[in-house]
Amino acid sequence: MKHLEDEPALAATLFGDRIELARQYTGDLAARGEELGLIGPLELPRLWTRHIVNCALLAPLLRPGLVGDVGSGAGLPGLVLAIARPDAQLVLIEPMERRVDWLLAESAALGLKNVTVVRARAEEAKLEKPLDQVTARAVTALVKLIPATLPLLRYGGEMIFMKGERVYDEMDAAQKVIRKSHLLNSEVLVLGEGITPEVTRVFRATVD
Repeated sequence: MKHLEDEPALAATLFGDRIELARQYTGDLAARGEELGLIGPLELPRLWTRHIVNCALLAPLLRPGLVGDVGSGAGLPGLVLAIARPDAQLVLIEPMERRVDWLLAESAALGLKNVTVVRARAEEAKLEKPLDQVTARAVTALVKLIPATLPLLRYGGEMIFMKGERVYDEMDAAQKVIRKSHLLNSEVLVLGEGITPEVTRVFRATVD
């Protein structure tokens, strides 16, 4: 049986006085994640580094407003960000019922008052208010992700998508979509370099 990775020292720095909630969430995900199809069978030995810390590195980019997480799944990054940033309101958008059930149950178990769960695909989500920011992790390529999430954002809102090593290729392929969507200041940020083995790459752009 695979064992859960030891908590890296960086986690306490990233979560501060919310570290116990992060530990509880990580423990719950380790205990039930594979059974519920939220994480793969090989993830326990790298759960902290590859998933929890990886997502928490995004937290400083959040504004204290309304932040959507599209395709929230296990709550990566949505629940992690809700723990790290209690001043932000997280809207977790997820189409699959069993994942929605997990997000609802886990946010309640953690006592997170800053989480709303919406069962929908991004392009079908009906939100009460436009988002200040939207994020997504391992959902789809930018060429599809940008038009799917654009209607959810207010003018001046921001896309902060977690991407893999191919983010620069995705940006090149999405140049036409970026122009058509009136996105300004599109860039790639690399977070965690030199402090964690798994850096976080973020595509960031503002809606004009």
